[in-house]
Amino acid sequence: MPSTYFRVSAFTFLALIAANVCRAQMVVAPDRTNGIYEVGDTVHWTVTWKGASNAPAAQYALKSGGLTEVGQGDLNFTNGIAGLETKFTAPNTMLVEVKWQPENNFDRAVGGAVAAPDKITPAVSPPADFDSFWKAKLEELKKIPTHPQLEKAEGEKAGVEYWKITMDNIRGSHLHGQIARPKKDGKFPALLIVQWAGVYGLQKSWVTDRAAEGWLALDIEPHDLPIDQPESFYQDQFAGPLKNYWSLGNDNRDTSYFLRMYLSCYRAIEYLKTRPDWNGKTLVVMGDSQGGQQTVMIAGLHPNDLTAALALVPANGDTLAPEIGRAPGWPQWYFNTDGKDPEKVREASRYYDIANFARRIKCPILVGLGLRDETCPPSSVLAAVSQIHSPKEIVILPKSGHQDEHGTQAFYNKRRYNVWLPALREGKSPPVNQ
Repeated sequence: MPSTYFRVSAFTFLALIAANVCRAQMVVAPDRTNGIYEVGDTVHWTVTWKGASNAPAAQYALKSGGLTEVGQGDLNFTNGIAGLETKFTAPNTMLVEVKWQPENNFDRAVGGAVAAPDKITPAVSPPADFDSFWKAKLEELKKIPTHPQLEKAEGEKAGVEYWKITMDNIRGSHLHGQIARPKKDGKFPALLIVQWAGVYGLQKSWVTDRAAEGWLALDIEPHDLPIDQPESFYQDQFAGPLKNYWSLGNDNRDTSYFLRMYLSCYRAIEYLKTRPDWNGKTLVVMGDSQGGQQTVMIAGLHPNDLTAALALVPANGDTLAPEIGRAPGWPQWYFNTDGKDPEKVREASRYYDIANFARRIKCPILVGLGLRDETCPPSSVLAAVSQIHSPKEIVILPKSGHQDEHGTQAFYNKRRYNVWLPALREGKSPPVNQ
């Protein structure tokens, strides 16, 4: 996953780095290093000032479920350390936010904890016609011939073959991607890679690195765009027709921007199954953030053929969470209603909520979430994975936000790249650590 959520300019990137350095001056931590508690437990929080000067005046806010403020006040530091207490009265998460103004430059830091993570469930039940809606959409897709078009290109990695690929999708749209495999005869395990949010091209290494390991790897664009245009092309798209793409058509389940994206994933899985170089046994999907959203979705929408799914900080979980005081996952349909009927947006969101796909998953799954994540809050991920009844390994990352800041997602990545993918590639059972 990239160091920033969207592709940004060099100036913005440097600004984000500076902000992270400032944030590191204040550390908010619960008294348990794993951040996991039981209902009834009291959490003793430590706020530590790491700056060279004396601790500045600072204020805290306590956010139950990452959304509902249940306390606030000033912090009192002694030798650069201040303390707080919170108590869990129900399965939930707690986000502690600290703000201060060093040298008139506003900054903030957060810490997170969770109680009874396996008992956090979605705010609402699935729509009664959820399954029939998606059955109809798959029927619509099946009427469109796949028409795969492959263009061989230089993969820039020894021992690997590489192609660009285009397929037809619903309503005149297209699926664009890249595919790579070992440069030798044989049949290989297949891996579908789906992308995080933003508008950007695809890097060849995202498939060629996996192909060098022995995978038949397919990486698909989330948008109906070519995969290898100059950076300025994608910036223009993001500033123009794809500005706030996640809100396009979001007041109607039939017009949501995510409809084409979700069906692209389905088509990609179906295509891999037709490849004569697939080994006919191992079929895996993985992605982060919006890619994690697509991973959970396709594992539920395509439950019978997948061997395993791997999703890090998956988005779009528990879309109606604010109705019970919790924060929803990006792109926060619940609040993203400008100029539209809020009730229509919220109703449409239920058909794209990963929690409603999660209950249909049959394959083993590896999921990672960060207790400091404010983009895809931990409660939104836990609510979704609570609906999974297949073997599952949930990696709770106590110091991680949405990004891999300072290696805070290292444990998940070790499980993914050093344990799960090698085992799956060798045809072994997914090494679920429950």
